[in-house]
Amino acid sequence: MRKLQILLDSLHYSRHSGTLDRPVSGVIIDSRTTAEDSLFVAIKGTSTDGHLYIEKAIDRGAKTIVCESWPSHLKEDVTYIQVTDAAVSAGLLAAAFYEFPSQKLKLIGITGTNGKTTTATLLYQMLTSLGNKCGLISTVEVKVAGEILPATHTTPDAVSIQSLLAKMVEAECDYAIMEVSSHAAEQNRIAGLDFIGGVFTNMSHDHLDYHKTFDAYIKAKKKFFDNLGKNAFALINLDDRRGEVMLQNTKAKKSTYSLYNMADFKGKIIENSIHGLHLEINGIEFHSGIIGDYNAYNLLAAYGAAVLSGIDSTEALIALSKVKGAQGRFEHVTDQEREVTAVVDYAHTPDALEKILSTIQKLQSQRGAIITVVGCGGDRDKTKRPIMGSIAASKSKIAIFTSDNPRSEDPEEILKDMQESLSEAEKPKVMVISERKSAIQTAIRLAQKGDVVLVAGKGHENYQEIKGQKLPFDDKNIIENTPGFNVRYGH
Repeated sequence: MRKLQILLDSLHYSRHSGTLDRPVSGVIIDSRTTAEDSLFVAIKGTSTDGHLYIEKAIDRGAKTIVCESWPSHLKEDVTYIQVTDAAVSAGLLAAAFYEFPSQKLKLIGITGTNGKTTTATLLYQMLTSLGNKCGLISTVEVKVAGEILPATHTTPDAVSIQSLLAKMVEAECDYAIMEVSSHAAEQNRIAGLDFIGGVFTNMSHDHLDYHKTFDAYIKAKKKFFDNLGKNAFALINLDDRRGEVMLQNTKAKKSTYSLYNMADFKGKIIENSIHGLHLEINGIEFHSGIIGDYNAYNLLAAYGAAVLSGIDSTEALIALSKVKGAQGRFEHVTDQEREVTAVVDYAHTPDALEKILSTIQKLQSQRGAIITVVGCGGDRDKTKRPIMGSIAASKSKIAIFTSDNPRSEDPEEILKDMQESLSEAEKPKVMVISERKSAIQTAIRLAQKGDVVLVAGKGHENYQEIKGQKLPFDDKNIIENTPGFNVRYGH
C-alpha cells in the first residue's frame, strides 16, 4: 500500500475531487486487473479509450481515478484527479508507487528499426559475464537476474515496466537493458524512467501503419533521445543517415559508432564467414561467432554502450568475443548429409530482409542458391509488403510467399499485396503457398547440395496469430521435423 498524497508529489494535476488521504494498492491502466483501493488511470489509446471503463474500474474496487476528461457523474467515495496527459501520468505514478526503481539501476535503452533485440541481448550477456546482475526487457524475453519471464511486447506498458524494474531492484540487479520501440516513445510508455544511456541502431521502413509518415516515425525515435538527461550518454550509428538527427536536441553526452566513418567506436570487418566475424574495434582485433556484417554494427553498439556505462574497454572486448546472438536471429540449422543449411531469422522489414539476404549471398559465394520463405503480418504496415516481395524474389533463386501472422486479415489478400510490384523477371521465381508449414517443407525439399533456405519473419516466435487466436507454431520445429532433414544447429 502507498499513500495517494505521496504518489501525487511527482504529478502535476489541474483539479481533483474527493480526499487525497487514502491508500493505493496499485496503479493500473486495465480495468480488468482492478483490485480494492486501486488507482485507475484512464488513457486514451489508439484502439480504445480508458475513460469508457472508469465505472467498471470503480465497480471492481478502484477508489482513485486519474483522467483527462472530467466525468459528468462523480461518486462520493471516489477520488478523481484531472491531468493533461494520462499516459505520462501513468508512468510517473507507477514510478512513485514502485519507489523509482530506474534510479536504483543503470538503465540503458536501445531503439532503432532493426538490431534492437540482438544489441540488447549482446549487452546483457556482456555485462552478466563480467559479474554484474542484470535485467533485460526485449522482444524475445524478459530476464531478471537470470530468471526468464515471457515477453509480450517490444516495450511493455508504463506500469508493467516499473513493476519489472522493481523486481530487478529486489533481485539486486546492477543494470537493466531494454528495447525502446517507436510506439513506446510516442505513447509515453517510458515516462517516469531515468536512463543512464540510449543507443540508436538504424532507421528504415516499418510501422507506417501506426505512424502514418516516415517523418513521424523518425520523430518518435528521436523523442527518446530528446528526453535523455545531461548525465546520460547518447550512442548513435554514424553510418545511418538519420543517426545524427537523433542527437540534434539531446542534452546527453554524444557518442558515435561506425564501420565507415571516423567515430568514437570505430569498427572494421576483416573477415565475414559462416564461422563468424573477424573484427577490429578501435585498432584491436577479435573474433565473434556471430554471423553477418549487419551484426558488426550490433556488436559495436553493445561494446560502445558497455564502455560508456563504465566497463573497462579491454574487459568489454573480451566479454564481447564470447557472446552469442539472440534467439531467432540468424539461427542456422545444417543438414550435413545433404549439405543444406536452413536459416531462421526475425527479418520482418524490407531493410532487415535485404540485409540478411545480402549477407547470405556473400557467405554463399558460388556454393549454392538461396530459397527464401517469407510472409508479411496482417493488420500492420501494408506499404512494405510489395517491397519485401520484390527483395525476396530479386535476391533468391526461389521465393516462396506464405503467411506470417495474418491476424484478422485474409492471408490471400496479404499475398496479393506482396506480388504487386514484382518485375517480369521476378514473377517466375515466386511460388505462393499460403499454409506456412507446407511452404517451409516445400523449400526444404526443393533445396539442393550447397543451398541455403531462409525462413524469415517470425524468428523466435512460437505461435501464429490467426483470427484472434495464437496457435502453436515454431519455424525451427517445422524444419527439424521435415522428413529427410538431418539437423545440426549452429549460431
